[in-house]
Amino acid sequence: MLVMAVLLSLSVFVGKAGSRFGMPALLLFLGVGMVAGVDGFGIHFDSAEAVQLIGMVSLSIILFSGGSDTKFSDIRPVLGAGLTLASAGVLLTTALSGAFIYYTFQAVAPEFGYGWTESLLLAAIMSSTDSASVFSILGSSRTGLKENLRPTLELESGSNDPMAYLLVIILIQIIESGAQITGGVIWHSLGMLAVQLALGALGGLAVGYAAVKIINHLKVNNEFLYPVMMIACVFFAFSLTELAGGNSYLAVYIAGLYVGNSKLALKRTITTFFGGFTWLVQIVMFLSLGLLVNPSELVETHVVLPGLALGVFMILVARPVAVFLCLLPFRKFSFKARCYVAWVGLRGAVPIIFATYALTSPEVLHARVMFNMVFFITILSLLVQGTTVNGMAKLLGLKEEIREKEFNLDLPDEITAAMNEMEVTPALLTAGDRLKEIQFPPHTLVVMVKRDDRYLVPTGETRIHLSDTLLLISEQGKDLNGFISTHSGSGTEANMV
Repeated sequence: MLVMAVLLSLSVFVGKAGSRFGMPALLLFLGVGMVAGVDGFGIHFDSAEAVQLIGMVSLSIILFSGGSDTKFSDIRPVLGAGLTLASAGVLLTTALSGAFIYYTFQAVAPEFGYGWTESLLLAAIMSSTDSASVFSILGSSRTGLKENLRPTLELESGSNDPMAYLLVIILIQIIESGAQITGGVIWHSLGMLAVQLALGALGGLAVGYAAVKIINHLKVNNEFLYPVMMIACVFFAFSLTELAGGNSYLAVYIAGLYVGNSKLALKRTITTFFGGFTWLVQIVMFLSLGLLVNPSELVETHVVLPGLALGVFMILVARPVAVFLCLLPFRKFSFKARCYVAWVGLRGAVPIIFATYALTSPEVLHARVMFNMVFFITILSLLVQGTTVNGMAKLLGLKEEIREKEFNLDLPDEITAAMNEMEVTPALLTAGDRLKEIQFPPHTLVVMVKRDDRYLVPTGETRIHLSDTLLLISEQGKDLNGFISTHSGSGTEANMV
């Protein structure tokens, strides 16, 4: 317990310090685990099976939480593009990277003798963008992205793990059976892929629907039991779908998407709980991954040279080619937007966890070297791409400043009303500075005023000052965006139910 207390607290402090310099917190969590391992403080941890279990549980929570935080109204315009990147993008990245590994490693690392199956396996392990990294970096960023790029990236990262997972499992099964990649094997694999994705989608929808019904009809006196029941529903989505032969990672993401876009009792309590719980499982997952690797093995020549070559190829060639081909039918994305999507192909915990499946298979040749190479490429990706997410958006002119909420308030789903914030400007005070003299839209009330660091509950006689921030509440269906943009120009919708 003392060791865990030290590691968790150190991760929090290191993550806070790193955020000042634009370093991804998840990379620093990995670093803490590596420093605490056998080559550092001497904590001995070499169980790939335990890391698989930790990763499986953690990814279930992360994917569910990411799905529940995603508004379907945001991803609807980019649904086609996101799903194309998550499916065809993974396949293209695997094919391009697999060919590079097969031909290049013959010259750079001939002692490993990777055949086509092993080359494609390593490529498949690295093929998906990491949901934990993307959700974390975009979620902690206080800047917005133009052209619906944020929901596109979040949808892709949340839904491409299942495709990569299926490819990894199928290729490991081919290696273990000693079969060759033939036309029949490819068609059989594609059929298995389609069945698992279909069952995963159906399982996620079914459990998501059941979770909403259960939570809304669960009558308990303690509100903190609701998040516990939701965790049970997450594990039901994962395990029942797995038992049915479907893709469990897709199921938990879709279940989260369904729950997050449904009317739910005590939604704020559940969301707040999952926010902290998600960070906890991310820290534990990255710490365990850092403990599993031996840093001294990462700097060996047979890891660094091929790992560097593959990492650069995936960042500069495989990912951009796959993105541009996948987005060809979607004309609404500008050239700069496509470049940004190509750049934010972050690798993280998911590839390392997938590499443990190869590590636990006795038939995969040089699995330990493969694991170390994946770890090296992940660090390279987080260092190069993870630290430049905001900088690249600014460079390409895609950065959009978001005005933070002054009132951290949300209405329960039971209240059918809308809350908006607006900053007071001279245009609002043309008829007078008393609240009763300002003509607001019908059925709209000012319920609170923020002035400097004070919060005031106003009356009709309250004088409104320039640069005050008003919290407005209005009936459902009343659109205040026009009024706010006319009289303020900087309003942001706080909550709409």
